[in-house]
Amino acid sequence: MTDVHQLSSDLVDVIAAQSPIAATFMGLPGFDGEWDDLGTAGAARMHDLLAESRQQFRDADPQDRWSVLAQRVVLEDLRYEIDYFERDEHLLDLASSASTLQEVREVFDIMDTESRAGWEAIISRLHGLPSALRQYSDRLDTGRRAGKVVAERQARAAIQQARNHAGDGSAFETLPPTLRTDHPELADLTAPLAAGVAAARRGFAELAEYLEETYLPAATPHDPVGLERYLPNAERYLGRSLDPHEAYEWGWGEVARLRREMEATAADIAPGQSIADVDHLLKTDPDRSVPRDEFVAAMHTMQDEALRRLGDKHFDVPPQIRELDVRIAPPGGPLGAYYVQPSEDFSRRGCVWYAFGDEERIPLYDQISTAYHEGFPGHHLQCGVQVALSDRLSRYHRLAVWYPGYGEGWALYAERLMHELGFLDQPDYVFGMLAGQMLRACRVVIDIGSHLELPIREGQPFHPGEAWRYELGVEMLQTYALLEPDYAASEMNRYLGWPGQAISYKLGERAILDLREEFRRVAGPDFDLKEFHRRVLDSGPVGLDLLRELVLDQ
Repeated sequence: MTDVHQLSSDLVDVIAAQSPIAATFMGLPGFDGEWDDLGTAGAARMHDLLAESRQQFRDADPQDRWSVLAQRVVLEDLRYEIDYFERDEHLLDLASSASTLQEVREVFDIMDTESRAGWEAIISRLHGLPSALRQYSDRLDTGRRAGKVVAERQARAAIQQARNHAGDGSAFETLPPTLRTDHPELADLTAPLAAGVAAARRGFAELAEYLEETYLPAATPHDPVGLERYLPNAERYLGRSLDPHEAYEWGWGEVARLRREMEATAADIAPGQSIADVDHLLKTDPDRSVPRDEFVAAMHTMQDEALRRLGDKHFDVPPQIRELDVRIAPPGGPLGAYYVQPSEDFSRRGCVWYAFGDEERIPLYDQISTAYHEGFPGHHLQCGVQVALSDRLSRYHRLAVWYPGYGEGWALYAERLMHELGFLDQPDYVFGMLAGQMLRACRVVIDIGSHLELPIREGQPFHPGEAWRYELGVEMLQTYALLEPDYAASEMNRYLGWPGQAISYKLGERAILDLREEFRRVAGPDFDLKEFHRRVLDSGPVGLDLLRELVLDQ
């Protein structure tokens, strides 16, 4: 009889060998100096590997609850991953965010910089980057020759990012000073590191040249991807089917509700002032911000306080994740905040990364709820719990599976929960949380409306009846979600290049809130919020349909 958990563990090892990038992000040792085959041959091998593994899991005979769950989770995830290749999505792997272009730069952020072996792996990977990027270009060119290309807007954003990484001020240039300052004993690595940085910059320059001269002229001027491509992507991110028209109408309702709540909160902060006026106050008042170099310490303090007050009352927090790192991301990539989960053995702690661009003072009003979203009790708790549940969840489930509907839904729920629990103890922070919620509601209507080319809803004040276009999306993100112009443009590029993902935050939160109310009705007077949280988090990353089943059936 085949053991499902052993199959799962073996599959992680095979994927790590095939994809050293994935191995680094999962925190698996032994592959940090290597690259994936980023060409079409590598994609074909990964497809075949996953298809073979799917058959092995189908043939397995699970004997207990956790083995049954392991089999279901792996088979569902493999179905989506195989479908990704069979729909030729790998030939459209170029975007302003969340494509191989970003991964091959960001992977260096989480590599070991504390040991000689770690720096030697960095040097090896830097020197191998030009070859890896040429394979990536060849894969994109296979798509180009087949007429499978992304929109011009995504290609232009990718070209700019590649030029950022190739030019002066490249994020790679931060590596030699770090080595010299932190590890003078490794002076013999200085020259090979400098040569590796030069190679990496050269590789990105070559990629930018290919994209600009060959790929861009073939790119489509049409941003929307259409229903046929959008629905499979959305289902993959949510783990359930989507009625796009129902979600679109619900999103507009959320926009209107949140606008009313923002107006009421703005009146608490500055009576008689508009939402825009209050937003300007919160962004420009020096007493409501901290210098960039003090921001990390401020976020650490806030996270420690949340863990101290809530760690046992509302959640079961594994001891391995009672600390997390907060860092400023290197320049050159998309703006925003993101989280990287701990390694399998917790030797690498979970980390929240912030990309602020050129900002020197950081307004705090919207960073409080963001910290709860990315850190505790958001992604850091959620991902830390799943990595720690090695006695129940399969290794593949813990390390390789991610559903944004579950993951981003939980993190957005965490923001709202912290408000419910009284942690947003100033109207400024409530306003920031509502602005963040508004951003996610705008994502629903912009993402669905833009890609499916739906008219803007009648009966509301934002361009009723007009057709969505890039400029209107940016305008809504500025006037409703209160983003700065460069951030709004970055966000709109993200939605157009990552179809179906942006809706997962708000629709995932909606599903978790609905599930909490259903659990409350079933439990009656015995309802326990901590128990609800335990059931959600102990499920690990799963699709929203399976999450409901797991929470209610225990």
